[in-house]
Amino acid sequence: MPSTNDTERPQEALDVAKQYLRRERPLSALVVALAVSVFSGTYLATSLLPAVVVAVILLVAARAPVLQSSGTIRLRTDADPETVVAEFTGPTPPVLALQWGVASEVTTEDDTAIYPVSYLFGLRSVEVAVDTHTDTTASGERLVESEVTVNGQPWATYTSTIRSTNEQTTIEVAYLSNRRFGLRRIPQELLAKRYRDEVLTAQGYTVVERDAHFGL
Repeated sequence: MPSTNDTERPQEALDVAKQYLRRERPLSALVVALAVSVFSGTYLATSLLPAVVVAVILLVAARAPVLQSSGTIRLRTDADPETVVAEFTGPTPPVLALQWGVASEVTTEDDTAIYPVSYLFGLRSVEVAVDTHTDTTASGERLVESEVTVNGQPWATYTSTIRSTNEQTTIEVAYLSNRRFGLRRIPQELLAKRYRDEVLTAQGYTVVERDAHFGL
C-alpha cells in the first residue's frame, strides 16, 4: 500500500489542522464533563432515580440523529485547472484538509485515500476513507465527486465543479452529509467553522463565498 507521508502534506494546512485539533479535543472533553456535572448535580439535589432519568435524557439528546450539514463553497485560485483537478482528485483534497490534517498518516489503496484518526489518548480510532470520481461536462467543466466514509459507513459527499475564468480557476463545491448527527456535534461544528476557510487559504484557495447549513 503506497503512502503519503507528512512531508507531502502541505505544511501550512497541517499547522492549521493541528491548531483545530488542539482546541477540538478539550472542547469534546468539556461537553462530557458538563453532562457529568449535570448528572452529579441532579443526584446531589434529589436522588439517584431522577439523576438516572436526567442522564438518559442527556444521552438521547446528545446522540439522537437529528442534525444534518450541507452547503456550498465558492473558491478561487491562480493555479491552472489541471493543477486544481490533480489536487482535488489526489489523496489530500483541499476541502478535506481538517480530516487528513489530523490523521496520523495518509495512505492510498487503489483509488481510495485512507486517514486513520485516533482519539481518547489512542484508546479509540476511526478510519476515514475517500473515494474520488471525475467527469467532464458538455461545456468542458471538470467534475470531481468525493465520497467520504467513516469505518465503512457513509459520511458525506463533496461535488466540485472546476472551471477556468479570466486567468483564474474557480471551484464550486457542494457538500451534503450522508448521515445525521446528535446535538453533541454542535460545539465541534462551530469550532470547525472557524478553521475551514483558514485551512483553504493556507493551500492557496480564496474563499469567495460560503453558504453552510447545520440543522434539522
